[in-house]
Parts: sequence; structure tokens; C-alpha cells
Amino acid sequence: MTPPAQPRWIASAAVWLNPRRLRAHAIVLALCLWGVLAADFATPGFFDRAGNIKFQDFLPFYIAAQLIRENRAGDLFDMRIADQELQAIIPQPSAGQPVRPRLPMVYGPQVGLLFVPLTHFSFPVAARIFAAFSALLYFACIFAIWRTCSGLCPFASLVGLAALAFPPFFHFVARGQISALVLACFTAAFLALRARRDGWAGIAFGCLIFKPQFLLAILLILLLAAAWRLLIATVLSASAQLALTWMYFGSAVMRSYLSTLLHVSRWIDMAEPGRAPIQMHSLRAFWSLLVPWPRPAFALYLLTSIFVIVLAAALWKSALPLAPRFSALTLAAVLVNPHLFVYDLLVLAPALLLLADWSLRHAKQSTSALMNVLLYAAFLLPLFGPLARWTHLQLSVPVFAALLWALRREASDVSDPELAPRESGVV
Repeated sequence: MTPPAQPRWIASAAVWLNPRRLRAHAIVLALCLWGVLAADFATPGFFDRAGNIKFQDFLPFYIAAQLIRENRAGDLFDMRIADQELQAIIPQPSAGQPVRPRLPMVYGPQVGLLFVPLTHFSFPVAARIFAAFSALLYFACIFAIWRTCSGLCPFASLVGLAALAFPPFFHFVARGQISALVLACFTAAFLALRARRDGWAGIAFGCLIFKPQFLLAILLILLLAAAWRLLIATVLSASAQLALTWMYFGSAVMRSYLSTLLHVSRWIDMAEPGRAPIQMHSLRAFWSLLVPWPRPAFALYLLTSIFVIVLAAALWKSALPLAPRFSALTLAAVLVNPHLFVYDLLVLAPALLLLADWSLRHAKQSTSALMNVLLYAAFLLPLFGPLARWTHLQLSVPVFAALLWALRREASDVSDPELAPRESGVV
């Protein structure tokens, strides 16, 4: 079945988005983003020009690592202790500067353990070291995915510039987040699936248990798709990480962690302050911005999440090659994630690369123009999230959903014999 022709404006937009213009856009965007960050961080001390703590989101991990190093793991999830440690690290802000935020530790204790070596440095130095390491890890993941994309091989410089200008990468570095570790899990899973190593792919997916909101949709999709080997490997990997963490830290610490996960109301207002939804890019944030009533908004989130999971499961079982199926899985994991900020969109980088490569290699298909326009929008729209403060519409989310729907249309007319529909052995 041949998909219907796309509207003329989509074809025109796709033609306009040629490599020369895309390269110019990436250069301008990168200069603007990183120029702003350089100017903002060019102040002495702990605070940037806006009065915010530099690399603020790295603080909970640094504090957790300090507590573990001092054999005080039992205090990891005590907010009073976290506030005291924050006061010891960050000096009292001067008059006119914002009050220091409260930053709850909502990750497993194993995450804090990763950062213990950095506690030998002061917080500013440790944050810069981690930001540099995370940036290197990000570009390593981009390079690893790009090498698998034959259609993108002639565009190495454009891919590098786009990676530098990717808005979630800017936010991730500026905030000092750990999204690069999540990206590494997705990248490793794809490379393992491509090599037909379902067990290793499951291990990579299972490592996401340190940020379980990403793992939720993946487990449900694999279950509905009856991808048993990959599902079992993922569950075993996640269980092993939790078991080893339990053995290392003991029952008391793990009970505190589980209590933190189960009693979201204790910390959600600190983790998601008043204007946080404008920087969030999942179905939950989309409906909470659009619908002013919490219960109907949550019901719509659940209904659309179920639809996305069912659609992604159908795509995983379809005759599509691995690259678009994996992209669908990633898009679903992002859309269903209940607590996803702009820096978490870093995990979309492999999906955007794989779909761009797929579109280039199938340029004669009528859906290629639509795919190109959607990919451009998915890349750029996270930058404009703050506009939702006035519009109450997070435009990135419908675009992610449209990409998923476009893949469903691709699945109805797979005509590329070079990629066998069952080549990965995961279905």
C-alpha cells in the first residue's frame, strides 16, 4: 500500500531544509546557546548572573556522595540533612539573589556511589569535571550511532554541529544533570540489538533502573510485543542492580529509598516548582498545561500513554527494521515518562539520528518529506518550551507523537528488502 501524497507545504518545507541551511541553523544556534552560557557563568563564585547556583542539579549527587564517603548513607533521603549539607557547601546568597533551592535526593543510593571519587574536589571543581566527562560521553554516543548510519556518513560535520546545537545538550550541561548516563544506556542497547545480542541489550536497558521512569514504558512495550528474551534480560539486569545495591547499603537505606519513591507528594513540589511544567516535555506535562483540572489532566495522560505504549508495541512487532523500531521505543519512553525535563530529551539524540538516516535512504517515499519536517521540529522545539507559560501548549509533545504516528505509516508499507524484518532476533 502506497501512502497518500503529502500536502504541498510539507514538500516545500522539506526542500527548504537542505544541508546548507541546516548547517547555518546549527552554527547560529550553537553560538547563541553556548555564548549565553559562557556569559551567564562568567561570574566569580557559586552563582551565575541570574543568581542561580551554577550546575545546580549536580548538588544532590555531590551531597549524596559526601554522605556515603562519610559512612552516613542512612541520611541520604533525609531532607533536613540535605538542607544542612547544602548550607555547608553553598554560601548564603547576597541580598537580591534568590533563596537557595531545596534539592531532594530521589535517585537510588547507587547513583551517589558513582560520584564518591569527585568528593575529593570542591563542588565547583567536581561539577566542572563531571560536566566535561558527560559532554565527552554524549559525543561518544553520537559518534557510535552515526557510524551505523550509512545515509549520514557524508554529513559528518553537519551531525557534529547539530549535536553541539541540540537544545537538550545545552540544558543538560548548564544544569549539571546525569542525562548522559541514560543516553549511554539507550545507545548501548541499540548497538547490542544491532549486533543481535539481546542479553547485552537487556542489561543496558535494565541499568535504567537508576531512573525508573524511563524503564516503565520499555517494560510494558516489550511485554505487549512478546519480546521475551529482551524483556527477561532487562528485568534480570534491573533486579541485579537493585539486589547489589541492597547488599551494599543494607535494608534501612533501601527502605528509605523505596519510601521516597512511594510517597511522591513529599518531594514533588520541590522537584517540580511552580513553572516547572514549561520545561517538561512528556504527555503528563502536556495535559497538565493544557487542562487546568488535575484529575481530568491525569486521566488524559493515562489514556494517551496507553495508546502510545500499544502503538509502540505494535511497531516493535512490525516488519520495520531495527532503527525505526528502536526509535519508536525511545519516543514512547519519552512521551510516557511522568517526570521528564528538557535535559532528559538527550535520549532522543539516537532516535533523531536513526530516523534522519532512514529518511535519507528512503527519500523517494512520499512520507520522507513529512519525516524530515517532523525531525527538524523535534530537534528545535524543546528550545521554545518556556512559551508554554503563556500558550499552555507544549508543542514538542505533539511533534514526538506525530513522529511515532509517521512510523506507523511506514510500517504499513515496508519495501526495503535490504533490511530483513526479523533481523534483530528480538521479536
